[in-house]
Amino acid sequence: MIKIFGHLAPDTDATCSALIWAWYLNEIKGQAAEAFVLEAPNTEAQFVVKRWGFDVPALLGDLEAGQDVVIVDTNNPGELPQNINDANIIEIIDHHLLVGGIKTKQPINITIKPLASTATIMIGMMGDDIAKAPEGIKGLMLSCILSDTLEFRSPTTTDVDRQLAADLAADLGLDISAYAGEMFAAKSDVSHFSDAELLRLDSKKYEIGDTKFRVSVLETTSPETIFARKDSLMSSMATVAAEDGIDQVLLFVVNILKEEATLLVANDLVKQVAEKSFGVNVSGDSVVLPGIVSRKKQIIPNLAI
Repeated sequence: MIKIFGHLAPDTDATCSALIWAWYLNEIKGQAAEAFVLEAPNTEAQFVVKRWGFDVPALLGDLEAGQDVVIVDTNNPGELPQNINDANIIEIIDHHLLVGGIKTKQPINITIKPLASTATIMIGMMGDDIAKAPEGIKGLMLSCILSDTLEFRSPTTTDVDRQLAADLAADLGLDISAYAGEMFAAKSDVSHFSDAELLRLDSKKYEIGDTKFRVSVLETTSPETIFARKDSLMSSMATVAAEDGIDQVLLFVVNILKEEATLLVANDLVKQVAEKSFGVNVSGDSVVLPGIVSRKKQIIPNLAI
């Protein structure tokens, strides 16, 4: 059996793309496959999976050497099981920059395209077989596109993403704005997460020279619920950094409706990063970054110290 999974801190695209590709391999290609997650998905992903009639994929657990796997929504070994290179990787489908460090046992299929979601890429790979997809799979596809584009607000959005989303919504009889609002409301409900869980919920490790960061993004339509916890979140950053073997957590709170991010400035290092990366003057414990909504295209590429 082929095991399919995405990155740590799984979001909607990582979770649902694994389910989509498992359906495709099982039902169209006749290959036994199952979707997994590396950790519990975020609240939006859990809402989407349930909304379209699926169960949240099981946790992967230990990855056996030689296990056939397909990796989706990442190609970064730092976001994958530690022994990923011992597995038999047979395919990678992704829309992020090429990181390097993955070693395969034979030539494989790799599809990496500058589209807003992994699901968008998968739809193109399926060709005419997309017509065979049941309503639930199409719902997952639409959800991935709306999540990763923030309902087309993200600069990662392409005309391909917009058109496919429109086609899927028409097939499903959905109003895009209304459904995206349901998704974002689910994503914004973070009340039951601890501070440490919030800092890791949607995050990626990133190094600048010898300095290691966890770049955390919380996308929300109600940022005030997060700002109410600002002091405790900043106090928890040092603990999370020590536990995760990094130097600093960078927390960006993205206001989906205003299309801006607020960076919590916990210390002089974060102040330096903010000023050098985004050309702003920092005078307090937070700074607003107008127009910044995408970690992949606007935050990580600009990070400097």
